[in-house]
Amino acid sequence: MSLSLPETIGIILAVIAAYFGAVIYLQRTGRIGPEKALTLFGPALMLKTTHGRAWLDRTGRFRRFWSVVGDVGVLLAGLAMVIIVVLLIWEGILVTQIPASASLSPSEALGIPGINPIIPLGYGLVALIVGIVLHELAHGILARSQQVGVKSLGILWFVIPVGAFVEQDEAEMTQASRRRRTRIAAAGVLANFVLAVFFFALMAGAVGSTVHTNANGVGIAVVEPNTPAANISLAAGDIVLSINGTRTTTNTAFENALANTTPGEVVPITYYQASTGRTVSTTATLAKSPYYTKPRGFLGVGPSYLTPNELLQELSFPVGSQFGPLAGFVLWIDLPLAQLEPVAGVSASFFHLSGPLAALGVGGFWILANLLFWLAWMNLLLGLSNALPLIPLDGGLLFRDFAAGLIGRVKRGWDSARLDDVAGRLTVLSSVIIVALIAWLFVAPRI
Repeated sequence: MSLSLPETIGIILAVIAAYFGAVIYLQRTGRIGPEKALTLFGPALMLKTTHGRAWLDRTGRFRRFWSVVGDVGVLLAGLAMVIIVVLLIWEGILVTQIPASASLSPSEALGIPGINPIIPLGYGLVALIVGIVLHELAHGILARSQQVGVKSLGILWFVIPVGAFVEQDEAEMTQASRRRRTRIAAAGVLANFVLAVFFFALMAGAVGSTVHTNANGVGIAVVEPNTPAANISLAAGDIVLSINGTRTTTNTAFENALANTTPGEVVPITYYQASTGRTVSTTATLAKSPYYTKPRGFLGVGPSYLTPNELLQELSFPVGSQFGPLAGFVLWIDLPLAQLEPVAGVSASFFHLSGPLAALGVGGFWILANLLFWLAWMNLLLGLSNALPLIPLDGGLLFRDFAAGLIGRVKRGWDSARLDDVAGRLTVLSSVIIVALIAWLFVAPRI
């Protein structure tokens, strides 16, 4: 039996109350403290252990290799910092031109699975945990390679596991050279970007070797009832191949084919029928369009945002998109916004499987492909968001050391304490600016 909204909210509040009750009990009984296995980090519990430190020591012993990796990470994180700040400023300009109804909601700004409406709970939660755990392990490996101690590893728990951490020795981190600190700080961002590329490559290989479109046309996402489309048995998941003699291989061609028709006109239509796996050629008597003042034929369908061929291209090789490499990359990021990822239901009906992974079946294959997509997507999101020059993110630590290094080149007579003080103040200022830019995205459309 499904629960009503008030019942669901009540259960959530009860679980949260039970969590805080358990935390208060553990704190009063002395089981939570700085040197204990349980430590508070704001409202979250840090479950700490020393197990795993030996593995970090063994992995981090290749100091020259990890130093090179760390330097690459610093360059990549610096570039990501510039890109994400420029994107924030650009979005801040764009939101002044949209109505409040089209603006972001707070839930859409949070990259939390199940809360953010475009991130599915199951795929998103698995991807988030994998991304955070490996992000933190990268910090630990680089810390040991740069001779900075690791005190503990663990899980961050707030009602449910929300992340992982590697607790570095703060005294040794402070005493380390600026270059070693930036290598350690950039390690998490680099790890997320490498993981994004790795999981994307796996997904692209799986999709490219196994998935094939049923036909070259425009996929139908929605069919309105009691319309010409419904009358000829056109259904969601079918692919329209031609209208009135015009091949509809793109959404533009589909739109143009209908734009040249009139209400009451009988037009030939050819489409691939997903339910039977055959091509159907028939005629439809078009109705008057309720969406246009100018009389034109109305079929009664909603095409998919991308055609099946375009969607397959985005899933297997977006930089080869007909719209260009940059547009292809942006479209890949936007697939969840277009409700084309996870691939399921109607969008899965546009394809058939044959190849090495077809033995998984339609359900099993798309679970795997969707999981790989979200592992890549969430790691890209984590890498970019952590590059923000915002305390306490990795980007905030990097910005502080970047600022100290730049100021030191200009003010050669300043000692390290003064450089760190000024760089710290600039980092606070950058954090305030970033928070203001993010808040502006919500405020601007409503002014």
